[in-house]
Amino acid sequence: MRVEIQVGDRTVSGTLNDSASSRDLLAQLPLTITMADHGSVEKTGPLPVELTTEGSPSGADPNPGDIGYYAPGNDFVLYYGDQSYFPGIVILGSMDETGPDIVGAIDGSVTVTVTRSD
Repeated sequence: MRVEIQVGDRTVSGTLNDSASSRDLLAQLPLTITMADHGSVEKTGPLPVELTTEGSPSGADPNPGDIGYYAPGNDFVLYYGDQSYFPGIVILGSMDETGPDIVGAIDGSVTVTVTRSD
C-alpha cells in the first residue's frame, strides 16, 4: 500500500504494511497533520481518529525512515533518527530512502499531507 507524504514543499514516498493499523490509517486518507519535533528523532502529530492496535506488538524499536503510530498519544509519526524500543509504538511502514533526510532537515513544526498513491 503506497502513500505520498507531502512534507512542507517536498514529497516523500512511503509503503505501508498490511496491518489492521495501516488499513485504519488508509481509511482516513487524505490527511493533513501539523507535526512537531519530538526527541530530535521524530516528527509527531495527532490523528483525527484512533487507529486499532489489534494484532500489533505492545511496542517497537523503529528505524530511521519508519512510519509509525504512537497509540497512547494517537500520533502519526515519521522517524528520522534512531528511536529505541518504546511501548505503544506501532510500525505502519517505511518512507523511501530520502525520507529521513527530508523530514529531519525541517526545524520545528511542519504541515504534512498524507495521500494514497497508485
